Amino acid sequence: MVSVINTVDTSHEDMIHDAQMDYYGTRLATCSSDRSVKIFDVRNGGQILIADLRGHEGPVWQVAWAHPMYGNILASCSYDRKVIIWKEENGTWEKTYEYTGHDSSVNSVCWAPQDYGLILACGSSDGAISLLSYTGDGPWEVKKISNAHTIGCNAVSWAPAVLPGSLIDQPSSQKPNYIKRFASGGCDNLIKIWKEEDGQWKEEQKLEAHSDWVRDVAWAPSIGLPTSTIASCSQDGRVFIWMCDDASGNSWSPKLLHKFNDVVWHVSWSITANILAVSGGDNKVTLWKESVDGQWACISDVNKGQGAVSAITEGQQNEQ
Repeated sequence: MVSVINTVDTSHEDMIHDAQMDYYGTRLATCSSDRSVKIFDVRNGGQILIADLRGHEGPVWQVAWAHPMYGNILASCSYDRKVIIWKEENGTWEKTYEYTGHDSSVNSVCWAPQDYGLILACGSSDGAISLLSYTGDGPWEVKKISNAHTIGCNAVSWAPAVLPGSLIDQPSSQKPNYIKRFASGGCDNLIKIWKEEDGQWKEEQKLEAHSDWVRDVAWAPSIGLPTSTIASCSQDGRVFIWMCDDASGNSWSPKLLHKFNDVVWHVSWSITANILAVSGGDNKVTLWKESVDGQWACISDVNKGQGAVSAITEGQQNEQ
């Protein structure tokens, strides 16, 4: 059974597009069509507004917290074509960097695993993906993948900095040679996997199963099991779980989690990667878990608009 533990009245003046907890689960960042980003202290069930950040000139689609080892840093992206990186210094949040290198709406921002440094992937409706990195001194560096997705990129998600199979393989004394990878989803109905080779980003895989725009992709966290997993959702109402069992990352196979009656906007993994949250145009959040026989079952659904929560029985699930 899933229960609603806290409701935050954000006082946003328009639709909220994203809400993200920080690493410690003590702060909540929200963003809205009212062009603002807000940060709340939500410890002990409270909701104290810490910051109301103004700098965007259009709806703000997504926010992302950097790992706290780099300080208190939040990225936001907007219809205004900008990415803004905000930083807290001495209790005050300020804009620390503004990226204006896209020609259209920036729809998604995602920080790389902290092992790679401070790197932000940004996906835009202009079809390009930008990678912004900061080494601690000097300006932010920019790399751009032009024409990553024709018509536009809607989502980006990094692979964990864990080598597939490393939990089972005997550990060696030398530091593992991580290959940076991330997944993207676009208006070309494709999911693409990108990897870094000699400082350049190359398309490694093209995953085809959706019949309409891919709205979100989420690479699952890993503890080093041999399998890599990605969830994707689409305008076509379908959610797929993609799995890859070979270490080279060459063969991915899709499994249909569920076909919903409406667009599916977002997919998000639990930290242990055994539960997937799915939110869609039906105004519901559903939670899904893989059973021992490899089948995915809905373990609950939460009506987003209300605080009502109900468990779904097998019969109801088949009707949906």
